[in-house]
Amino acid sequence: MPSTNRDDRHVEREFTLEEANAAVVELRPIVERMVEHGARLAAAQHNQRQLVTRIAGNGGDMQPSDLSELAETIQREADAIAVCAEEIMAAGAQIKSLEDGLIDFPSRRDDEPVLLCWKLGEGEIRYWHGVDEGFAGRKPL
Repeated sequence: MPSTNRDDRHVEREFTLEEANAAVVELRPIVERMVEHGARLAAAQHNQRQLVTRIAGNGGDMQPSDLSELAETIQREADAIAVCAEEIMAAGAQIKSLEDGLIDFPSRRDDEPVLLCWKLGEGEIRYWHGVDEGFAGRKPL
């Protein structure tokens, strides 16, 4: 029987710059949605913390449905982020920052493994960094 391990779908591949830029065109709207859902998730979590604090204080004019609606929003946004993340990873990219829409593409430079680095808002990939370096280590192509 074949393996049904979900991780089997995320076999790391290496991209040429051209392949990575083509993937950016396809992934840009997905990354945009992921960032939007992430912002809504963060806002809902913030509102939930404030609501819990108010309830702990005296409850005020709170309705029982207020907390459950926030919980539903949090779950819906988390689920939407997971769908976006699955699509991005299935394409072979690595998500480095949900908030910034930062993704990397495994590649090679002078026969060394590197990551081609793209951030939402950038037109195309213009940077790379070593596999042990992060965003701060980005270098122009």
